Amino acid sequence: MRDNPTSLNVLFIGNSFTARNNLPGLVELVAAAAGKRLTHHLVNVGGASLRTQWNKGEAIRQIQAGDFDYVVLQEQSTLPIKNPGRMCENARLFDECIRASGSTTALYMTWARKHAPETQAAITSAYVSIGREVGAKVIPAGVAWEKFLRTHDHPILHDRDHSHPTLAGSYLAACVVFGVLFHSSPARLRVEVKNLSEDEARLLQKAAADVLE
Repeated sequence: MRDNPTSLNVLFIGNSFTARNNLPGLVELVAAAAGKRLTHHLVNVGGASLRTQWNKGEAIRQIQAGDFDYVVLQEQSTLPIKNPGRMCENARLFDECIRASGSTTALYMTWARKHAPETQAAITSAYVSIGREVGAKVIPAGVAWEKFLRTHDHPILHDRDHSHPTLAGSYLAACVVFGVLFHSSPARLRVEVKNLSEDEARLLQKAAADVLE
């Protein structure tokens, strides 16, 4: 993958943690503010693990048919805690298919439930471990959430169910995705996001950039 790309075609495979607030669309907004272009596609199955996505077949068909720079994989949010071995098996399956298609694997690390912040360590470990094994890019959105929540209580990242992201939570994740895929800092970009203030956007951009340094 070339350094500092100006245009990327990316397939996102995940569940509501990716689909909520249109994460790919938020990444596109950040990219546009940086003078870059993201073309994105999403295979979304609510509550699904990567194994469920594999078995349904649509994700595989998209990988094989598309000419993607990256395929971003999001595992079911608690599987890295409950069964990291299974998560690794799922990632290996997809990575082999992704490599065969000429694309690069990226792993979208999610975050801990609001009531169980201590589980982030297991989530992070699972993503970093399999990322290192298969040579995939790891998008440390969960780490960005963890660090932000240690020092900020606003804007709120967790939605009312204490699991899914608010718009602010998705935006923070989107800034991390942008930084990893485009090899660029999301800090100090002028991005207009409906229902997010300029000050909030800048704070979240800086939080993402700090994690990526």
